[in-house]
Amino acid sequence: MKYLNVLFLFVCLSGFSQTKVGTINVDYIISKMPELETVKKQVEEYGTKLDTDLQKKVTEYQAKIDAYKTSEASLTEEQKKEKQQEIIDAENDIAKFQQNGSKLISINRDEKMRPLYTKIGEALDKVAEAEGYTQILTANSSLAYYSNDYDVTLLVLKELGITVTEEE
Repeated sequence: MKYLNVLFLFVCLSGFSQTKVGTINVDYIISKMPELETVKKQVEEYGTKLDTDLQKKVTEYQAKIDAYKTSEASLTEEQKKEKQQEIIDAENDIAKFQQNGSKLISINRDEKMRPLYTKIGEALDKVAEAEGYTQILTANSSLAYYSNDYDVTLLVLKELGITVTEEE
């Protein structure tokens, strides 16, 4: 029985000794990538385009209200109801557009950031393989502790060709 316990302990220790775990701070790497400025600019331009579209809708809505007010006296009850429904529809359209605006911007940002994350993933694969890591954890709020000795963030930045100063 003692022999089995010793064998079990040996197997467990040898299994643990083959594991090398590292950490990576993806947000830090993203912040250092020169492509980030282009992404920010593209997302900002998209947001500006959405704002322009919203202003067009608001202008059209205001024009419908003004047209209704000027012609209200000469309209029949049926025409009044029709024009009021058009105004309500335009109002609802504006509300939906505003609600969806932030979602559209988020989707656009994710779409523009995807190539950067892919680039980091490819560099991470190379670093992990070259350094013999079996697991890499992301350094975020769910990580309780990690030693900088096993942080591969700087190695991935180097693989991407991005240099950082020691103060950073």
